[in-house]
Amino acid sequence: MRIALAGAGAFGEKHLDGLKNIDGVEIVSIISRTGEQAAAVAAKYGAKHSSEHLEDALARDDVDAVILCTPTQMHAEQAIACMDAGKHVQVEIPLSDSWAEAEAVVKKSQETGLVCMVGHTRRFNPSHQYVHNKIKAGEFNLQQMDVQTYFFRRTNMNAKGEPRSWTDHLLWHHSAHTIDLFAYQSGKIVAANVLQGPRHPVLGIAMDMSIQLKAETGAICTLSLSFNNNGPLGTFFRYIGDSDTYIARYDDLVNGKEEPIDVSKVAVSMNGIELQDREFVAAIREKRQPNSSVGSVLDCYRVIGELAASLEAQDGWS
Repeated sequence: MRIALAGAGAFGEKHLDGLKNIDGVEIVSIISRTGEQAAAVAAKYGAKHSSEHLEDALARDDVDAVILCTPTQMHAEQAIACMDAGKHVQVEIPLSDSWAEAEAVVKKSQETGLVCMVGHTRRFNPSHQYVHNKIKAGEFNLQQMDVQTYFFRRTNMNAKGEPRSWTDHLLWHHSAHTIDLFAYQSGKIVAANVLQGPRHPVLGIAMDMSIQLKAETGAICTLSLSFNNNGPLGTFFRYIGDSDTYIARYDDLVNGKEEPIDVSKVAVSMNGIELQDREFVAAIREKRQPNSSVGSVLDCYRVIGELAASLEAQDGWS
């Protein structure tokens, strides 16, 4: 499996670290914003090609698949370009920042028959897999999810503290993780509400947001998001059921009494990004649709699109 990676920033390197652990995978090409960065990352990971331009990788006959870790606004167009070039593609979350673009990517995937996967990592974290397996086995009946996604951000910086060329977004990016996970754990979302706080005077985005969801099963979800939180950072998930409570912090899981739950045997790795990449490679090899295929996560973007429209209407009231 010969792979090109576009976007060699913080999450790009997380994928490259995961790909190193997968048998039979060769990292062929690195694409990044500057030629210098692309060349440096290519040298670090043994890729024989680097460039500033995605089309250079797409033109190569020794590239089977592409992983896109580029700015959100480029995701849909680039995913379609990859499939037009005959390449399987995994695009980092979010798939797009509009409902119409999300639908266009699904349509292209259906037309080409190529694997198109979206990086909804929470489906792969062992902590969430553990809960998912309990639900599927009928051992845990989810009643409510309470989720906090908290950052402290005043400038466009990535997870490595390096400058970003694009503006992050609580709704189209960070809420997508939870909205898709809630649907994955509880069923189709049938009701959704959103409120947002003041917009940042420079970044132009809301720095705080509150979302409520309800699934067809009757389960509910409350999601709080903030770029203003100067406290414990990250995303914290509380699963409340009729028989137990679970608290997930990325790949770690405890019960409601903060007693650790061993999730080391849930999958072959404790790294959600690596497990995500393993699924991408396996789906291509086995000629099947992956977990978090573009089709399976599409409904998440329907919900986000509806919430975005609601916020636009609210802005009209002010």
